[in-house]
Amino acid sequence: MRWKNDHIAFQVADLDQAIEFYAGVFGMELMFRQVDAEHGEAFAYFALDGGNLELLQRLDAPAPKPPEPQAPWCPHLALKADDLDAVVYMLKNKGVPIVNGPLEIPNRVRWLYTADPDGNIIEFVQWL
Repeated sequence: MRWKNDHIAFQVADLDQAIEFYAGVFGMELMFRQVDAEHGEAFAYFALDGGNLELLQRLDAPAPKPPEPQAPWCPHLALKADDLDAVVYMLKNKGVPIVNGPLEIPNRVRWLYTADPDGNIIEFVQWL
């Protein structure tokens, strides 16, 4: 059997804030959001090529305090970038801190890490 990525999920403390971040900062397309009272959660899906991003908020308990981002920056969502310099410019203009990078393996790849308001790590990768 050949596997294909369906989605990656991040837990968030405030679904509205997370939706605003991913749509507003990265321009991601919100597919839908829903409350699932039976399972005690609210969730939203964003469309990505090669699988989607799911954001989950527990309704029955507060989200745990996000960990301080640190190497090796896992788990993370890796997004392909055509121009890492443009990503750096966008992040700076939108006030989103870079937690590490840009880094480079010459003639192979450039990358950097940032985090959402809940401390979920997002990597941007530019293959050279």
